[in-house]
Amino acid sequence: MDESMIRDYSRKISERMWNLPDKGELESHREETYIDDIIQKSHLEKKLLENLAGINTVFDGGAGCGRFSILLAKHGCRVTHFDISQPMIEKAKELAQQAGVLDKIDFVKGALEDLSDYADRSFDMVISFDSPVSYTYPDQEAVIGELVRIAKKRILLSVTSRLGSLPYLANPIQKNQFILDTSSKDPFVQWLISHKQNAIDAFHFEKDPAEKLMTDGLMGGEEEIAEYKKGGAPWCITYTFLPDELEGILRGLGVKNIEMAGPGAYARTVPNELLLKIINDPKQRSDFLDFCYHYDSNPYVCGMGKDNLLIKGDL
Repeated sequence: MDESMIRDYSRKISERMWNLPDKGELESHREETYIDDIIQKSHLEKKLLENLAGINTVFDGGAGCGRFSILLAKHGCRVTHFDISQPMIEKAKELAQQAGVLDKIDFVKGALEDLSDYADRSFDMVISFDSPVSYTYPDQEAVIGELVRIAKKRILLSVTSRLGSLPYLANPIQKNQFILDTSSKDPFVQWLISHKQNAIDAFHFEKDPAEKLMTDGLMGGEEEIAEYKKGGAPWCITYTFLPDELEGILRGLGVKNIEMAGPGAYARTVPNELLLKIINDPKQRSDFLDFCYHYDSNPYVCGMGKDNLLIKGDL
């Protein structure tokens, strides 16, 4: 497929999918809905708070509903909340108002493919969490370069993990493991529950798609473009990263003191019944999240994070 066509549609698909009217509300409740989101957000929060020394200004690229923009504003940072989705920006404003930090956050609607409005080293720290960089394929390396360019001291990114994504091809019910609230009004939760048995009955492992993803790292393309052309809002075309690949890109841009992690690696080993017991008990939950942070930060497991690969580095 012509790369220029994918470039054009990757951005268009992202804009349409993330601007669905219900996106802001649904995304703001993910930690009430999915256990893997609790684990991932807890890991990211811990990592952020460990790296705030000397940080006054932050650029949050793909900031969504403000989960981390608001956290950083509460800790005294001036935050630029940058996102492609107007519904999520509006939800973030609402939540920032409730948190009393609306005046500490600048809200900007835009796409990560164009950061030309920002000068070099504009922000003490640049963050981009939950894979927006992966949705910019085939411009993902250029986007990383731009995020590094506008960072003065530190950068933290989480991107879609290739090794972490591959198990989905052998386990179509993997997301069911992490459902926290089976009564959730989230339509995807109800779809997962109602289609679980069908997914099992219809499953047949196919080696070729797994080998293809392992080799080229790309999820999506022609089918997403076709659905978009029909008026649909498909999931974004997604580039998945290998750990050494991502580290090499950042090192090539002059980033140093690199640390990597795979949030969710430990939790993948625990069935839903036990995860529910852990998460619903405050003491077990706190201890479990602390241990997950320790385990998932080990470089030997970073590639097997649930969905994301996290990297931190200094400039």
